[in-house]
Amino acid sequence: MGTLFWTPLCLALGLLTRIPCSLQHSPSPCEVGRSVLYYPVVGAVLGGLLWCGASLLGSVQPLLLAALLLTAWVWLTGGLHLDGVADCADARVGGMGSAERTLAIMKDPTCGPAAVTSLVLLLLLQVAALHSLLQANTPLWYLLFIPTWGRMMMVLLLATTPYVRREGMGAMAAAQLSGRAVVGVALSVLAVALLVWRWQEVLLLAGIGVVLLLGHRHHWQRRIGGCTGDVAGALCSWSETAMLVGLALWQSGGAL
Repeated sequence: MGTLFWTPLCLALGLLTRIPCSLQHSPSPCEVGRSVLYYPVVGAVLGGLLWCGASLLGSVQPLLLAALLLTAWVWLTGGLHLDGVADCADARVGGMGSAERTLAIMKDPTCGPAAVTSLVLLLLLQVAALHSLLQANTPLWYLLFIPTWGRMMMVLLLATTPYVRREGMGAMAAAQLSGRAVVGVALSVLAVALLVWRWQEVLLLAGIGVVLLLGHRHHWQRRIGGCTGDVAGALCSWSETAMLVGLALWQSGGAL
């Protein structure tokens, strides 16, 4: 039972974070598939670390604290999902409607103007939203929920969208995913969040994430016929950003 739980969790931690986690054996395809179900758990771990950091540094000026939290957020993930944002931005602009060219650009390690612009805007929105939330003394539950739900969006994307590359862990994981298990994980995340946080904020953030998922999924299905690891990573980052901005607007009595 311990191995059944630990191996997929360790795979998810090793892929999505810098947190060291060693395996004693090569994972089976089933274990790789199950590891995707633990992506929200990884998000909760990241969120817990951010929450602890924000609590310990509560006396720091809000703008500096926002910058420190975002730095920790990026460092803990190794910038993995930001790489997806950059690759997708370049591929969207340079693909010129060709699925083959779009996929080739995604694999190119260099960054073009579209990638740089997207990363700057995304990080600017994140630090501004964090600053707004910290300045308003918003309860820190959002630091736990947003990374968790952002990774839940990755799971839902992989479970409902064809994986266009035949090689790699992403293809293996997508092939092994169980739809019933994915729904169970999503409902569990929402149930726990509703128990500890106000339902209005939970449903607001969950709704923002789902809207981003549907739009992102529709766009990339039209462009390349499905998704890739970069597409999933970009969805996670943009979902987190949209949820942070949406919550900041909600708390300030803005458009939402």
